[in-house]
Amino acid sequence: MSEHDTILRTTGTAALTLVAVACVAGLAEALRRGRGRARAEAARRHGHHGHGHGHGHHGHGRHGSAPVPATPAPPAVPVIPRQRQTGPRAETVRLTPAERDAFAGLVRRFGESG
Repeated sequence: MSEHDTILRTTGTAALTLVAVACVAGLAEALRRGRGRARAEAARRHGHHGHGHGHGHHGHGRHGSAPVPATPAPPAVPVIPRQRQTGPRAETVRLTPAERDAFAGLVRRFGESG
């Protein structure tokens, strides 16, 4: 039985390794794509056209004015949704006195049986 156990363990380890490599490759691709989009957006905001450097415009305003500070784009992975800063909105339901009494009775009954 130990031969089968060793084969299964080896096969499982290889499969998990392949899945981990695929996940890392997918995350790296998503990050690379996000950086490319951030660079393109920054170039578009600052008046650059195309990719690369050396277009004669180096962050200075028009007619030799002071340099315009570049605002770094926040790091974002486009495939992961932005997390909420607050919890969900609280919901309230108005109960009649009879409904409140019935609910209190249910709570008592569940408390006795549990």
